[in-house]
Amino acid sequence: MCTLEKRGEVFILTLTGSGEHRLNPTLLDAIQSALNQVRAAATSSSVALITTAHGKFFSNGYDLDWAGSDKVRGDLMTSKLRSVVADFITLPCPTIAAVTGHASAAGFILARCHDYVAMRKDRGFVYMSEMDIALVIPAWFHALVKNKVGSATAVRDLMLRADKVTAAVAVEKGIIDLAVVGAEETVEAAVRMGEELVRRKWKGHVYAGNRVGLMWEVLEEIRKLDTSTGSRL
Repeated sequence: MCTLEKRGEVFILTLTGSGEHRLNPTLLDAIQSALNQVRAAATSSSVALITTAHGKFFSNGYDLDWAGSDKVRGDLMTSKLRSVVADFITLPCPTIAAVTGHASAAGFILARCHDYVAMRKDRGFVYMSEMDIALVIPAWFHALVKNKVGSATAVRDLMLRADKVTAAVAVEKGIIDLAVVGAEETVEAAVRMGEELVRRKWKGHVYAGNRVGLMWEVLEEIRKLDTSTGSRL
């Protein structure tokens, strides 16, 4: 499902395997468990977190095959993603997504909830697919994308045109921060960014508090939907 390794003061969380990394309760629980380990380490030292994935996909969104038409399963899956995103927002260290493949729908939300996004330039796109598969985008997805993407035109094209945006274009539109050629090179660029941030030796609780201030509206939308999870809201 996923692994967590530490390189110096930089943690690397990797979604493993060659599949689509669909977000189901098993994978989301594994990600949250890794975040708990990073949170514990960040309370006593300056660290950073990189999230990346093996294969063609960073994440192709919710595991709709697993949920099927079962409302209970669907609610569980979405509740767990809200909990994971809330934990990213409150994590007391910088976070960087190293997107080496496609990041679609909820998979794009997982990537974009990081502080920074580095993306492979020669493969992959970001894509909010909901228009193409006839799904209404949740209000908290809207809140997060508008919080992270400064251009109203870029937000419109993501959410209402379902544009498949490559890394170079995504940088131009302010959707991501950095485009890099090659999968390994993308991860290495993210690690270098993480190391640079760690050298600032910021206090974790201060970093988390300032991020929460920037993303308060996103957390409020998450709270409206679910106040029963174990995330740090």
